[in-house]
Amino acid sequence: MPRNPQPLIVHARDAEEVPLPGGGRFRLLEDSRATGGLLGANRLVLPAGADGTRPHHHRLSTELFHVLDGTMEFLIDGALTAVDEGGLIVVPPGTVHAFGAADDGPAEFFAVLTPGIERFGYFRQLGRIARGEAKWDSMDGLHDRYDVHFVGGPQWR
Repeated sequence: MPRNPQPLIVHARDAEEVPLPGGGRFRLLEDSRATGGLLGANRLVLPAGADGTRPHHHRLSTELFHVLDGTMEFLIDGALTAVDEGGLIVVPPGTVHAFGAADDGPAEFFAVLTPGIERFGYFRQLGRIARGEAKWDSMDGLHDRYDVHFVGGPQWR
């Protein structure tokens, strides 16, 4: 348990935004520092049909997703499931998963990872890769640092 966790308020105007192609974006809310490692939190907007990530798992963190708008498609341990606005997904450590927006429109979700690991550097680098400013292999060697371990290639749907 973190020592002396304090209440946290993050106003939308104070959250960093990482732009993605097609109008998508990460909104970085908490990188686990202010909560003493209790959690990390972000929002993600994806254009219609866009992948959010390739199949991966976390060794340490449970990941919770709440779909705020549209329909998200989740690959969880090999099963593809569409989850509409208002749906909740909880992915325990070690579970291979991937996600993206359904083809019929943009989608947005709120994600929490617990315990929190400082991952904002990971999300910033994903933004650079998506915008063509960096290559995918720039993530090599960072998997343990960010507790994101990829399984297979980018094609999953």
